[in-house]
Amino acid sequence: MEVFQKLWSDIVKLIAEDGSRYLDGAWSTILLAVVATAAGCLIGFICGVIQTIPQSKSDSVFKKVILTVVKAVVRVYVEVFRGTPMILQAVFIFYGVPYFTSALSGGPVNLDMNLAAYLVVSINTGAYMAETVRGGILSIDPGQTEGAQAIGMNHVQTMLNVIIPQTMRNIMPQIGNNLIINIKDTSVMFIIGYTELFAVHKGIVGANYLYFPSAVVTMAVYLFMTVVCSVILRAIENKMDGPANYDVKTTDTLAQTSGTYNFPSRKAKGGKRS
Repeated sequence: MEVFQKLWSDIVKLIAEDGSRYLDGAWSTILLAVVATAAGCLIGFICGVIQTIPQSKSDSVFKKVILTVVKAVVRVYVEVFRGTPMILQAVFIFYGVPYFTSALSGGPVNLDMNLAAYLVVSINTGAYMAETVRGGILSIDPGQTEGAQAIGMNHVQTMLNVIIPQTMRNIMPQIGNNLIINIKDTSVMFIIGYTELFAVHKGIVGANYLYFPSAVVTMAVYLFMTVVCSVILRAIENKMDGPANYDVKTTDTLAQTSGTYNFPSRKAKGGKRS
């Protein structure tokens, strides 16, 4: 019991002395995760749609070449950023830009650490979302596309008005999952100096050496953020689903009266129906 009492007193001490720092770190974390997830979704939608653009024999050679090259570039981008750790991507971009610019232009171009953090998380999320969007588009029944084309829609109109709205609902859980992952994975951005929640934790324990109590507080804050985001995202999903039951309503007077006519009884007056 004494160890738990000491743990509680250390936690109370941390919150009293450094509570505002934990809150600042949490705000930096949630802001980075939300903005980068939104930007990543936009990147992923663009890349996912590009990967599903159909090719036909009637297309010009120029279109075929351009589309093949663009799809290859998107494929390489997706594989590279899905196949390497985010922490190394942050190091590569933050330190790689001044390294190459100094060699090419004679003077290094240094990226702001905040800009680098948003850029890395956005691009990383976009790589995962590209595959999610591609799978979501391919999961839509081909009859939807055929029906849209039958009424005269071109590929862009079909994607915007028929396929994308259905894809959005299908991939909404994965968007939420990426947001939750980003809330936690932004902790690696401390490697380039971005002051998020984990960086705050490291700074606090460097001053008071309360490693475990500070880790408990930090984990509790992460858990609170992820649970709140999960609840909000689940509410959005339910809103997109609409009501469970639908009442069929019509303003057609003929439809309103259809089925209300009763045939006379088979046993008409006199024993037979006239």
